[in-house]
Amino acid sequence: MAQNEMKKAVARSAFEYVESILDRDTIIGVGTGSTANFFIQELSKISDRIEGTVASSLESDKRLKALGIPVYDLNSVGEVQVYIDGADESNEHLQLIKGGGAALTREKIIAAASEEFICIADESKLVHVLGKFPLPVEVIPIARSYVGREIVKLGGDPVYRDNCMTDNGNHIIDVFNLDIMEPTKLEERLNNITGVITNGLFAVRPADRLFLGEDSGVRILQR
Repeated sequence: MAQNEMKKAVARSAFEYVESILDRDTIIGVGTGSTANFFIQELSKISDRIEGTVASSLESDKRLKALGIPVYDLNSVGEVQVYIDGADESNEHLQLIKGGGAALTREKIIAAASEEFICIADESKLVHVLGKFPLPVEVIPIARSYVGREIVKLGGDPVYRDNCMTDNGNHIIDVFNLDIMEPTKLEERLNNITGVITNGLFAVRPADRLFLGEDSGVRILQR
């Protein structure tokens, strides 16, 4: 199965799961990226059967609205029943690296506000040790150089992501050459650096389920 077909398959499987638990009061969190886009297409089939969605990026917001799917500000809704999003990496504990699309802060907020967090990804994203994919860190622009120096002290190689401004008006530093053996500890240490908004480790709040696309079909991993 080609990678794009795997993405479509996991999006379809996640949609079927969401469809089985929804009611008319359901608020669905929707992530950002190519795999999440396939889920958005599936979600358009039941736009009249849910209360609405919250989106993790302006891009996803536009896609949802273009398909007639209601989108609300997170502040205006109660708890989000389920959040669906992709990942750049996942380990076997469903701890993730996210942020390749620079939407990590809003993604992390919606994940934290959701009763259930479902990750959808193809098999190439499952790794034994996180860190081969460079770890994104969202920073206040004035703090970029300072944060970079502090990251070097932690053993990483920080690289400013050119021509990238987040939906929040901030910059992204990508951290290379990390073998992340203790994701929760590193997530907390990075977030404690002054000037960091957040980083792309989803370890304090990992996914609850991972729908993983493989050649043989979709495998579901649970914590």
